Amino acid sequence: MNLPPDRSHIDTEQRHQASAGIHDASVEDCLALFHQADQEVVTAVQQAQSALTAFITAIEKDFIGGGRLIYLGAGTSGRLGVLDASEAPPTFCVAPDRIIGIIAGGDKSLRTSSEGMEDDPNGARNELEQLQLTEKDSVLGIAAGGTTPYVRGAFAIAKELGNAHTGFISCAQVEEPEGLDHMIYCPTGAELITGSTRMKAGTACKLLLNSISTTLMIRSGRVYQNLMVDVKASNAKLRDRAARIISTLCDVDREAAFTLLDEADGQCKVAIVMQKQNCDETQAITLLEKHQGHLGPCIDD
Repeated sequence: MNLPPDRSHIDTEQRHQASAGIHDASVEDCLALFHQADQEVVTAVQQAQSALTAFITAIEKDFIGGGRLIYLGAGTSGRLGVLDASEAPPTFCVAPDRIIGIIAGGDKSLRTSSEGMEDDPNGARNELEQLQLTEKDSVLGIAAGGTTPYVRGAFAIAKELGNAHTGFISCAQVEEPEGLDHMIYCPTGAELITGSTRMKAGTACKLLLNSISTTLMIRSGRVYQNLMVDVKASNAKLRDRAARIISTLCDVDREAAFTLLDEADGQCKVAIVMQKQNCDETQAITLLEKHQGHLGPCIDD
């Protein structure tokens, strides 16, 4: 008989003491248990902060220099990576090939589960080969339970193909796989529904990915003060947001902010530099390029 590996020792496969009677719980009691478990997630993410800081610090220079951040996972973990990658371009106007999400089984797995794909430790090779990895790139594997062969095998492949930086988010304490530079262990513990890592562990992974991508966007100059200055005004909501940002930083009224935005072809940051430096769009873009996209030095230049 061909038996699968015994995962009974994995943290995320343990039984949660508080939810043993959840099958008989009322709606109110179910929600109370969920909300209490969410507090455990916040504590676990805080415990991962040191490792998270080390990973971001290690990849920051190469990412800002043009390297890519590549998320890789299976099932829920893979979907979370694709989600975070897909949110970066509209939020921060970053090119869609700078933060990339890879999920076992391809994009069809975003809607239709293909769980069997995660068992192949060489399964990510084709996707990673197509990316033509370099040492400026970073591959971040995500596996809530830490044992997914598809993810664990990808680190050695990333080193072989391009000596890329490698990081691994896991909510279980597991042996570090070959080729790994940074282990990011987030101890979320047992799930309320045993093994359902789409709950606590999935929530933790989403928070960690938010922190990684947003910090890189801030450090690369796509945020000024706490404003999303690199937003591209491509629809009504984003035009309104960009105009309010311009009004706030340039002390102009709403109508003048929209005029500036249109003169800058919808580029919020360019519009701000145009107003602050009393220059045209081309001059503003040149100034931003001089300061690697950071708005503060452009205003003071």
